[in-house]
Amino acid sequence: MTSPYDQLPKNQANYAPLTPLTFIERAAYVYPDKLSIIHGDERYTWKQTYARCRRLASALSQRGIGKNDTVAVMAPNTPPMVEAAFGIPMCGAVLNTLNTRLDAPTIAFMLKHGEAKALITDREFSPVVEEALALLETKPLVIDIDDPAYAGGKLLGETTYEAFLAGGNPDYPWQNPADEWDAIALNYTSGTTGDPKGVVFHHRGACLNALNNILNWGMQLHPVYLWTLPLFHCNGWCFAWTVAERAGINVCLRRIDAKSVLDAIRDHEVTHMCGAPIIYAMLINAPKEQREEITHRIAGQVAGAAPPAAIIEGADQMGIELTHVYGLTEVYGPASVCAKHESWAFMPIDRRAERNGRQGVRTPLQEAMAVLDPDTMKSVPWDGETMGEIMFRGNTTMKGYLKNPSATDQAFAGGWFHSGDLAVMQPDGYAKIRDRSKDIIISGGENISSIEVEDTLYRHPAVLSAAVVAQPDDKWGETPCAFIELKVGATATADELRDFCREHMARFKVPKTFVFREIPKTSTGKIQKFVLRELAKSSSAIE
Repeated sequence: MTSPYDQLPKNQANYAPLTPLTFIERAAYVYPDKLSIIHGDERYTWKQTYARCRRLASALSQRGIGKNDTVAVMAPNTPPMVEAAFGIPMCGAVLNTLNTRLDAPTIAFMLKHGEAKALITDREFSPVVEEALALLETKPLVIDIDDPAYAGGKLLGETTYEAFLAGGNPDYPWQNPADEWDAIALNYTSGTTGDPKGVVFHHRGACLNALNNILNWGMQLHPVYLWTLPLFHCNGWCFAWTVAERAGINVCLRRIDAKSVLDAIRDHEVTHMCGAPIIYAMLINAPKEQREEITHRIAGQVAGAAPPAAIIEGADQMGIELTHVYGLTEVYGPASVCAKHESWAFMPIDRRAERNGRQGVRTPLQEAMAVLDPDTMKSVPWDGETMGEIMFRGNTTMKGYLKNPSATDQAFAGGWFHSGDLAVMQPDGYAKIRDRSKDIIISGGENISSIEVEDTLYRHPAVLSAAVVAQPDDKWGETPCAFIELKVGATATADELRDFCREHMARFKVPKTFVFREIPKTSTGKIQKFVLRELAKSSSAIE
């Protein structure tokens, strides 16, 4: 029998598909004259940014680009990247932001695999883009960003970005997607083991994760958000959409270095920023004169590798209140948060840093996060010792991998998204990552967490950056090998660091080998352990 509740119709008056595109329309309507973007000497209001996004959507539509057509963007954290987050999906197309650190063959693969109909590219990257385009049989429409703030590079396309926008309609009548499940963005994984996988976001997930960012932070209206996180990375963790909902200011930076970041914080009174631990380490270790006259508190989110306690402690002393979030591209960036408790504020700073360094609990709009045994799919006990795999389920999880059903099925086996990260559940129900499944070091039958060893090394006053991987060993099978970057002007020997580790952990966990060198990192600050694992296999490479 049909219930009378089920007889009430869903219609245009009481239902609309969720999408983050409505955020910019409201910001322009309610706060038209509030600043939306700062980039060098450029200033835009929300009214102007909304008009520019509509121009972009209109110009793309005039070229026959519409629903489910891919539009790629190769640019730094500049205004066109913020505008692309709205203008491209406004015409129904799918935004594909490209990692600016990748080589030409990889860029060519992404353009071909994603079937990009158009490519908006900053001339800073013209050498690699030109090489990538030469590898394609079918080339997209190329639109050049000719930023006067950058003097190098060359123009590759048939038009410039500003000329392209000039041909668009600032009153373009864009519409919400017909279905909130429609694709809004395509983001490629790093591809460290084979070709990159194309992660597809939908409008519903993008909208909800943008709101998650507000809830996680208690983010007030009109924040001043500094783009230290690459906008190409998980669409900037959805923060372009978040800042629009809050009618805040996007402070753009073409390059990330300590002086530029600290100057921006000071000059624009930045309230919020995000990044990997390396970003905050860079600021903490900047010369004192660069950090002067910054007296206001800043809210910072940190993710990537688990932040060492020394980073959390150093940021706090500098005036940056860090919130630790965790996630992956497949879950739109942050999907869990180390939700703080008032009682933590009264703990000694080392204990407070340890509490804040955990991956924590699900975000408010993510349905579920669990640490499960991947074989039985049962929850691990909350004992802080039994390891399982972090898994997610909910609306802020990808549609799947583009053109890769087998990888999609594998990722969603058992009705959960499998992160590949190994963690324990602590007695208070907070998750703590022990390692990536491939990064656990098994020495003489004992499991060693590389993250635990790295956390210890970061506490040494001379260590700027540390990465620990497995090194083959005839006796033990594997032993820890530590790659170390020292702070400027600091000195430390392998014996000193080995003795330091012995004071703070079991002897079998202490690295057998120490290598002092620059540690390779991705453009988002993540340490490239796959490179270090290869180096550790070759004795000649680490001598």
